[in-house]
Amino acid sequence: MNQKNNLIIGLIIAGVVFMSANVDADPRDFVEGLPNIGIMLQEITEVDSSLFVTAFWSMLETIQMAFIGTVVGVTIALPLSLLAARNLNNKFVYIPIRALLAAIRTFPSILWAILFVIIVGLGPFAGVLAIIMYTVGFIAKLQYEAIEAVDIDPMDAVSAIGVSKLQLIRFVVLPESASHLLSQILYIFDYNIRQTSILGLVGAGGIGFYIINYIKFFEYGKAAVFMLVVLVTVLIIDWVSVRIRDNYIIKSQRGMQVRV
Repeated sequence: MNQKNNLIIGLIIAGVVFMSANVDADPRDFVEGLPNIGIMLQEITEVDSSLFVTAFWSMLETIQMAFIGTVVGVTIALPLSLLAARNLNNKFVYIPIRALLAAIRTFPSILWAILFVIIVGLGPFAGVLAIIMYTVGFIAKLQYEAIEAVDIDPMDAVSAIGVSKLQLIRFVVLPESASHLLSQILYIFDYNIRQTSILGLVGAGGIGFYIINYIKFFEYGKAAVFMLVVLVTVLIIDWVSVRIRDNYIIKSQRGMQVRV
């Protein structure tokens, strides 16, 4: 068994070395480039303070885009996830829905942004539409998997008393999968903030528009200011998400104890 494990590890290491050579990955380039970080940090201290104000407002636009895209995307994804769940529908329903969701997930948000820039023009609206599409494909898949993982016993017990499918979904499926849905929403909002930050690459608005333009003109210090704002924002959102999730879990546990 140990020999087999060693063989697998050896093959993985050999694969990494071989593929690194093919993509010109040289650790020496990384070591030689480390001093550039110091230069970039020095350039940050030399930028005008008004740049932080611009970064703040552009980050606010990014948050607005991600929020709208997440809310609308989740609203569309939830009924699709119910239709895609195998334990709620027959194959003539869930197979076409899953194929549709797979097609939506085929393209990352930046490719959706390119498509919507072509359709509606440059600006935040194209970015919002791209985030909506990505959120629909991503959340719907996670949610129908959570629905299929719902304990079958409560579903059978409720179905045995003759309730309709809508009542089954309302009183069993949604409550049982609610905690998963909350975690998924918080995660995708966090992810959409990061994604929206780079949609400016294709003219879809947000803080990424400034970052890409500064990088194009080799103004790395200014680009770093905007990236620093993104970092701080993501850390704050991550902290808030943890608090919301923890509060919901505590309340859910208390409610279960009361029912028991």
